[in-house]
Amino acid sequence: MNTEALVKKLETEIQNFQSDVDVTEYGIVQSIGDGIARVSGLRECKASEMIEFENGTVGVALNLEEDTVGIIVLGDYLSIKEGDKAKRTGKILSIPVGDAIMGRVVNPLAQPLDGKGDISNTQQQLIERVAPGVMTREPVSIPMQTGIKVIDALVPIGRGQRELIIGDRQTGKTALAIDTIINQKGQNMKCVYVAIGQKKSKVMRLVQKLEEAGAMDYTTVVLAGASDPSSLQYIAPYAGVAIAEYFLDKGEDVLVVYDDLTKHAAAYREISLLLRRPPGREAYPGDVFYLHSRLLERACRLNDDNGGGSITALPVIETQGGDVSAYIPTNVISITDGQIFLEAGLFNKGIRPAINVGLSVSRVGGAAQTKAMKKTAGPMKLALAQYRELESFAQFGSDLDPQTKKTLDHGAKSVELLKQKQYSPITMPKQVASIYALNNGLLEDIDMADIQKWEEGFYSFLEASKASLLEGIQKGWSDDVQKELKEAISEYNQLFNG
Repeated sequence: MNTEALVKKLETEIQNFQSDVDVTEYGIVQSIGDGIARVSGLRECKASEMIEFENGTVGVALNLEEDTVGIIVLGDYLSIKEGDKAKRTGKILSIPVGDAIMGRVVNPLAQPLDGKGDISNTQQQLIERVAPGVMTREPVSIPMQTGIKVIDALVPIGRGQRELIIGDRQTGKTALAIDTIINQKGQNMKCVYVAIGQKKSKVMRLVQKLEEAGAMDYTTVVLAGASDPSSLQYIAPYAGVAIAEYFLDKGEDVLVVYDDLTKHAAAYREISLLLRRPPGREAYPGDVFYLHSRLLERACRLNDDNGGGSITALPVIETQGGDVSAYIPTNVISITDGQIFLEAGLFNKGIRPAINVGLSVSRVGGAAQTKAMKKTAGPMKLALAQYRELESFAQFGSDLDPQTKKTLDHGAKSVELLKQKQYSPITMPKQVASIYALNNGLLEDIDMADIQKWEEGFYSFLEASKASLLEGIQKGWSDDVQKELKEAISEYNQLFNG
């Protein structure tokens, strides 16, 4: 064989060569403590790559340094010792997702916690994904009904919006989120509730409430409890939005609740300080804004060319003494499209939900309301603002002119009508009917103490004898519907007063 033919044969052999040897890169644990492992020898390791330890526990590479890799351990780190082997998996951190995850309680690695057996998920979803671009999005214009009168009327939320729920502890933030999930029954909406750093007993009580209301059929609960390591609390919201994105890719609408991001930021601060990253303001790392912005930017409404699905995000933030100007609250306020501010003072007065209408805002506004609600709820915000101004002024004066008395009475009845019991969401047509009655002076003859009794009876009356009217309000808002509604209210008032 001449030289040229030999060279050609060798080139062909090299091109067609296939190695059966499986090359896996191993490293050695140099130090381990507080859920952080430092491993040497993983030269080709990528950021956020999953690393498997000898005991089967998985970690995630966060710090890629010159000689070592800083890894956060997702699970039991106490059985990992110095000198143990750690191997690269070649996979970026992802979780298994699928239709079977609906109705289940899982940890941030999508492993079941509810004792109902394994979950047969087939698809792997990256927990960190670039948010959809501007050209793939659609303006928010479809209402996401919460079933809570004060929100649907005054601080409306649309599908694809990010609305912050903010307030001190024990003011009813979680209650708002759970009521919203319960109200999605029959609205063609999947829900994901992410519990970060909460007591597991409290979360399981919430799951029980959701089961009683029939809401677990379309809800997944992602739980990283207070007793779980910071690493699991850190990845929990990203796991929640990854589950939501699986349904988004199928063109479905999803609601995600992050409860709460204050504990998430604290967990990330703990991890960052243990990884020896430099501390900044309040010892938070410099990228704590990016931590939440890259999470919440993934909430969107896609246009029809991209499936037409949506992710609506309800992040929860806990304040200290009502201070919304603290570091983490201002960060998240600047990322979201509005906030619902819950005030401890209102809560203690017995106004539930304790929403301060003056400080709460939705940057989507009327675009996320039906025509009926937009027309009806318009005058209410102004009436409440006037009432708040006059209420403080009227405390000091006894002689009030009739117009001021009328404004105060109307404002007080508005506040009374907007009160609502927990776990009892109200449909949009019923909300419109009661707010219409208030705005048009049809509750002037009803005593303040009887407002809630009137309201409950009114809803039962509409259900029993005015089902077609409720359907009409649902479909649109015309002069005929208004006329029929006015007659229905007068008819019920006669029954009530009689």
